[in-house]
Amino acid sequence: MNMDNYSDGEWNEPGEPGGSRNGDRSSDRSIDVDRAWNSLFARINESAESGSAVRIRLFSSNLLKIAASLLVITGLGLAALFISDRVLINKKISFATDINSKNLEVTLPDGSMVILNRGTVLNYRSDYGKTERKISLSGEAFFEIRTDQDKPFMIDAGKAVVKALGTSFNVNTSNPDSHVEVFVRTGKVLLSDNSGSNSILLDPGYIGTMDSGKPARSLNRDPNYMAWNTGILVYDGQTLDIVFRDLKRVYNMEIIAGDPSILEETWTSPINNQSQDTIIRLICYSFNLGYTKEGNVYYLSKK
Repeated sequence: MNMDNYSDGEWNEPGEPGGSRNGDRSSDRSIDVDRAWNSLFARINESAESGSAVRIRLFSSNLLKIAASLLVITGLGLAALFISDRVLINKKISFATDINSKNLEVTLPDGSMVILNRGTVLNYRSDYGKTERKISLSGEAFFEIRTDQDKPFMIDAGKAVVKALGTSFNVNTSNPDSHVEVFVRTGKVLLSDNSGSNSILLDPGYIGTMDSGKPARSLNRDPNYMAWNTGILVYDGQTLDIVFRDLKRVYNMEIIAGDPSILEETWTSPINNQSQDTIIRLICYSFNLGYTKEGNVYYLSKK
């Protein structure tokens, strides 16, 4: 028996220095390693769990930022759309003719038709017809208005307001004395001052006028009242003075007589959409007159 293997009353297997005490230490060491591994795994798991939780929080935070950004963008978009709609609703649509242009035909959104004379401006808002039918006019225009009992047609004519349901009529705001004049061809038209306290109802064939006072009404006796629109002038013994004034109004012709007696001559022929040169040659041939032209002005003289 090798006593080297025996110490402190405990048998040590050969090749295991330190005997059972060393063996106990080895066993303790084995237990410590297991605990260390278990502790490490636990810490790794805790770290993993902690990392997962952090990632979830970061992801949630990013989602909140994205959602907030989308809300801001959506809000700005809605605000821009609202502002855009307001701008479109308040947008003014205009039609205009200058003094040398031809008549202009305009169709309103409700299908009503308007013919603008030269030197005329017509305005209406882009929401025309939604809640009301209203325009403003400066100059002269002929209207053919579609019937709408719920939305009467309104014209702001400066010194007066013109109201119609479904009718055809002429409005002129460019008279020399600045009064507003309305001629009714069909239907009925209400002419009133801006306050609405003074008004008259006009029947077909009547002319209503509005200045600074109360409106007045008279029967139209001028066969050429609407000639600016039709281009047709009819005469039965009217003086050339009247003819020349009509030609200026209807054909934009400026005619100056060198001899005042020329203006006393009478005219009986119709004028129906002829050119200016044709008209002046016809007049000169009828009265043995000569003419010269400077720009848009015709000068007449006796031969």
